[in-house]
Amino acid sequence: MSYMITVAGEAHFRYAAIICQMMEESSKIRGTGIAKRKPEYIQLKMEEGKAVIALVQDKVIGFCYIESWEGQKYVANSGLIVHPEYRNIGLAKAIKQKTFELSKTKFPNAKLFGITTSLAVMKINSDLGYKPVTFSELTQDDTFWKGCESCTNYDILQRTKRTMCLCSGMVCDLSTVPEPLSEQGKKKAWQSFKTFLKERKLRIQKVSDKFPKLFKILYNEK
Repeated sequence: MSYMITVAGEAHFRYAAIICQMMEESSKIRGTGIAKRKPEYIQLKMEEGKAVIALVQDKVIGFCYIESWEGQKYVANSGLIVHPEYRNIGLAKAIKQKTFELSKTKFPNAKLFGITTSLAVMKINSDLGYKPVTFSELTQDDTFWKGCESCTNYDILQRTKRTMCLCSGMVCDLSTVPEPLSEQGKKKAWQSFKTFLKERKLRIQKVSDKFPKLFKILYNEK
């Protein structure tokens, strides 16, 4: 299937409303949080050259953008979205790779981080060089966490005082990021990631009396 992935600009402003709709629909289906964004915000990212868009002819089929906090010490590739008709063809991975490269160009000394509930996104990030971390190792900028308010699970984040939620945290130091990992390196990194997730489950289980809803939703247990 032929598609084009490029850095978005003013010529792509007309897709902003459609992108916001795609984000909201995906969030509803998954029942977890892609924070809502307004078309004006998406257009701003395009204008700043901090967004990547995927197109098939004149149809938008994917998108991702870059945000920064704490004086550009931390950056994130946010709002990754792929049109339902174009999933499972490697498009999400290709968009993430393009956005990752754009992040290295614009913010070479930053720590690139993300939070997600998607195991597929975690695998893509692991292949790029991200490592799993606790929330304490992410930006503490209130502006970032305010973006979680539109998520259906925001109450969990509040009750745990921003120490845990359904999302997992990941970080990649762009100043020391290695060359692309070998296939063996990717397997090793992903195994470490899965080990971290298992240990995270044990930590949450120990405090499940304080956060019972978190444990039940995370692990589908009664």
